[in-house]
Amino acid sequence: MTGFGGRSASALRLAFSTLTALPVGPPSQVDRTVAGLAMAYAPVVGGVLGAAAGAVGAGLEWWTSSPIVAAAAGVATLAALTRGLHLDGLADTADGLGSAKPAPDALRIMKASDIGPFGVITLVLALLGQVLLLAAAWGRHGAWYGACTIAVACVASRLAVTWACRPGVPSARPDGLGAWVAGSVSRVAIGVASIGALVTAGVAGVCVSQGARWLLWPAAVVLGVGVSAVLLRHTIRRFGGITGDVLGALVEVGFTAALVILAGR
Repeated sequence: MTGFGGRSASALRLAFSTLTALPVGPPSQVDRTVAGLAMAYAPVVGGVLGAAAGAVGAGLEWWTSSPIVAAAAGVATLAALTRGLHLDGLADTADGLGSAKPAPDALRIMKASDIGPFGVITLVLALLGQVLLLAAAWGRHGAWYGACTIAVACVASRLAVTWACRPGVPSARPDGLGAWVAGSVSRVAIGVASIGALVTAGVAGVCVSQGARWLLWPAAVVLGVGVSAVLLRHTIRRFGGITGDVLGALVEVGFTAALVILAGR
């Protein structure tokens, strides 16, 4: 396949092979344009992951009548489908930031295979927060609301990756995932991905919410991307740019921030 259709198919396959553990096989072609399209498709990947996690959680909520079991199952499903990739990135980024060392030393700490105390603490608090927030959404508003919550939060968190790969955002290293995708997503692609994510969130909100509450759903997307942008700015200042670990951290932070909005009354 050649042309845009071939690049688009390769980009989708690259997006799923990079951001998930799903056995999609290698893309037929890979270059910087395909990498940029792949990161623009990140919210689509998030939607698929979130739908799967939401379905598992809803099924267990029906079987056990326990929102906590449903929430834990949803979070565990996401971890399994991504092989803990983003959680690992969050822990490594926390270790790098917590070290308070110059950028080269912090990047070496992040690349190490072990996890330090900052990473462990951040990981535990993030997972605990995600489970409790999802449990609140499931318990207060029911199974469909809970399932849609995890799906939309996944879309929002992967949209943060799309924004992090916009022009002007540098890579912290000359190699690795960050170097491959930094600045690769065009502003047009970012706009299309953002509109798609907001519309998807709005439709989900209309389907499972009453009255003006549906507005919280696109607001959750905005908050997820916004909070991730704050972390992104800090990591650029500390490390000099993005890395694969930073992108993973943005996913987890954006996911948790979106849940804060959707779990409320």
